[in-house]
Amino acid sequence: MLFKKIETCTAHAGVIGLGYVGLSLMVAIADAGFRVTGIDINPQKIEQLKRGTSDVPDVPDAVLSSLIATGRIQLTTDYNVLSELDTVNICVPTPLNKNRTPDMQFITTAVDQIAQHLHREQLIILESTTYPGTTEEIVLPMLQPNLKKKMIEADCSTNPPSLSSDSAEPLQVGRDFYLAFSPERIEPGNTTYFMTNTPKIVGGVTPKCTQVAKTFYEQFINKTYTVTSPRIAEMAKLLENTFRSVNIGLINEIALICDRMDLDVWEIIEAAATKPFGFMPFYPGPGLGGHCIPIDPHYLSWQARNYNYHARFIELASEINSSMPKYVLDKVIHALNLQRKPLNGSNILILGVAYKKDIGDTRESPAFEVIRLILDKGAQILYHDPHVSQIVLEKGKTYYSQTLTPAVVKSVDCVVILTDHSTVDYDLIVRHAPVVVDTRNATRAVQNGSRKIIKI
Repeated sequence: MLFKKIETCTAHAGVIGLGYVGLSLMVAIADAGFRVTGIDINPQKIEQLKRGTSDVPDVPDAVLSSLIATGRIQLTTDYNVLSELDTVNICVPTPLNKNRTPDMQFITTAVDQIAQHLHREQLIILESTTYPGTTEEIVLPMLQPNLKKKMIEADCSTNPPSLSSDSAEPLQVGRDFYLAFSPERIEPGNTTYFMTNTPKIVGGVTPKCTQVAKTFYEQFINKTYTVTSPRIAEMAKLLENTFRSVNIGLINEIALICDRMDLDVWEIIEAAATKPFGFMPFYPGPGLGGHCIPIDPHYLSWQARNYNYHARFIELASEINSSMPKYVLDKVIHALNLQRKPLNGSNILILGVAYKKDIGDTRESPAFEVIRLILDKGAQILYHDPHVSQIVLEKGKTYYSQTLTPAVVKSVDCVVILTDHSTVDYDLIVRHAPVVVDTRNATRAVQNGSRKIIKI
């Protein structure tokens, strides 16, 4: 029955968590012809979305409004709707705790609600990035209480959970309901690869779980790739992001070495990138940003410790990447020293607070750490970001993006480019700024005033 509903796009789908991943996924499912209910615990977000206002750049307001108007998309904070859903995708955050260990509360809260409304012929898919084993060791026992009971009894626990009273025989995975893991692969601002043309990895708890989940994604994703278990799919996601983290860490270290040797790391990367095989260009910067790259490798290193393995490569890359804001601070101090000015009391213009160019996503942006370090040294800051109208710093002070004029640029002691947004006039910046610290090679095309530019 579920197969037929999926293949005919008559299944009632649901998405829990309407952030960058969940909102894009909900729209893609609805655009394929399904009726979709989006669930989020934030009532303000739900009301905003109901008005057709998207907070995700990859989801245009017009598209969202149209799908709501036609009834393809419904929005709610009420988890009771889970009883009506044929498919449920979990797209909740997976942050780290203060000690950099996985914080699973958002996943367990969502799964607990699903467990209360689980019914036969229902497909559950976890998309939130997490460590290998989460789907089978945390999600499955919550959905299949008899399995949890067996696991606890095997551990000699004295407090096994009670089984559901509304069914003499609890639902069985792969027979009554289906569970899989399929990692999200959203990159905000990517105009080449988006939801529907990015291949989807699918790993089910049983072969039938994989088959059902694959069939579902095939209705709105161009290509799917199945693996033998959720653990393989979970690990594949961590490999993708750890690969980037480690290579960025490598190129950041090369930048530090080149700085000591008075070599232009940007020219070196450009030269190396002419090799058509065996090299992939990565670029240095003020640190890592976004939800995935700064966080996901820690899931892997944490899990590795549970297997008595120290992930030295991963942790070294994280150490180097985390040191880059301090390196930028040193560059700012050097730039001011050339003018015989101290950092204390100086006015610094920050260009860009988003974690990457041409988007407004500030999650884990290294700009905030650079700003904190600058403020701690007694400087004053103002900022410009065409995609971020305001920011709130740790102590609650709100800053608003300044209009970029020659007068504003001339009024500061140093300009620090932390995000290389395409719409910024870098010729204007270099022409009027006393000195520019460029962490992104944004000024590479500027013809005049190169003596003012200090790059990393």
